[in-house]
Amino acid sequence: MKKLKLREGTNTAVLFGHHDRHLKLIEDDLGVRLSARGEELTVDGSPDATRHAERVLTELAALASEGMVLQPEDIAHALSALKQSPDAPLKELLSTATTIVTKKRFVAPKTPTQKSYIEAIETHDIVIGIGPAGTGKTYLAMAMAVSALMKRQVSRIILARPAVEAGEKLGFLPGDMYAKVNPYLRPLYDALFDMMDMERATRAIERGDIEIAPLAFMRGRTLNDSFVILDEAQNATAEQMKMFLTRLGFSSKAVVTGDITQIDLPPERVSGLIEVRDILSEVEGIRFIYFDERDVVRHKLVQDIIKAYDQHQHQEGIQDPTASPQGRRPPPSSHPRSSPPPTTQPSPKSSVGQPH
Repeated sequence: MKKLKLREGTNTAVLFGHHDRHLKLIEDDLGVRLSARGEELTVDGSPDATRHAERVLTELAALASEGMVLQPEDIAHALSALKQSPDAPLKELLSTATTIVTKKRFVAPKTPTQKSYIEAIETHDIVIGIGPAGTGKTYLAMAMAVSALMKRQVSRIILARPAVEAGEKLGFLPGDMYAKVNPYLRPLYDALFDMMDMERATRAIERGDIEIAPLAFMRGRTLNDSFVILDEAQNATAEQMKMFLTRLGFSSKAVVTGDITQIDLPPERVSGLIEVRDILSEVEGIRFIYFDERDVVRHKLVQDIIKAYDQHQHQEGIQDPTASPQGRRPPPSSHPRSSPPPTTQPSPKSSVGQPH
């Protein structure tokens, strides 16, 4: 048991959270018991857990004293960051140094991988983010796009998505062409309206400053002075992926996002997101960022669900389908999350007819 005396004047309401919610999160994650009386905390647990809890509380208290309004998700991601980077200061992760300013909100990375992702988008013309649902791939890319448009770094935002059904046949959809494809593009509208108020976003769409379209509509275009996002890229075929990446014009950026464990293409079709890892991994100017369940920023259960599915697949001994033309599984976890996986050197023999 150890007593921790907080600095005088520490905003304990912000630090402890509503009904001590933040303290409960720390207790559950680190396996300690915390009790507070005024500006004094008692930490009870193993020596390692007590030391970690003391460090988290001390650094969070400093941030609260500097005026940062801590939220439960900040505490959860601070704890996650501590596991990933034990020596990294929490302030570096949770401070506003890498905050993205949009019309509607401030968006800040919650994990080291998200921070690397934002930095990669700032410094590279093409960034490919691969990882499970809920890791912020599309959300952060959208925030960067809106921020770039506000700063007049680009003249338009183009958002594209393959029009692929997610495991079920929807049949005939009524309406004109745009009404038919709109359900497939709805998630992009949701992300956009989270960055801009609906009226402003609608005006930007009407002016052509923001365009949301199916991936198939990209063929034949040259996208200059644009911020282009391809979402759900695991459902783009190899041909569509090549077509999309070769649309990039002058003064433009492209961000490709997808989850290669949720491919909805027919079995005979190759996922362009799987194939592109091997083809473009050594091309200068293109950056691959890999996310995992530790980067999930949705409900905590989503993180647990992703982990449970991964464990189930390993226990069942499911063969890695990346060796097949369809390519349905992610790269081995031993690869660095912000680096592309190693590629296999081509055989001196002809590769015609061989799967990627």
